[in-house]
Amino acid sequence: MKTVRMKISGLVQGVFFRKYIKEEAEKLEIKGHVRNLESGEVEVIAEGIEENVKEMVLVCKKGAPHSQVKNVDVQEINHIGFDDFKVLEI
Repeated sequence: MKTVRMKISGLVQGVFFRKYIKEEAEKLEIKGHVRNLESGEVEVIAEGIEENVKEMVLVCKKGAPHSQVKNVDVQEINHIGFDDFKVLEI
């Protein structure tokens, strides 16, 4: 199991980015959450098998169809033990 925290910057709010990330996470059997941050960034916590988490990082770097990802800061963190993948509100 691998768990990462990503902070994604660029045009990532108001473009259905969280919905896109949730759909992709479910396809990859990733657990965790996605949420907008007050800074204008989006935070993603992704937990799953290592190959799928690496793929999720690539998904976040590519971004949703109408987004413009400028940077993705990835940090490996301790396992949390999520049950599913959720879209959180601020």
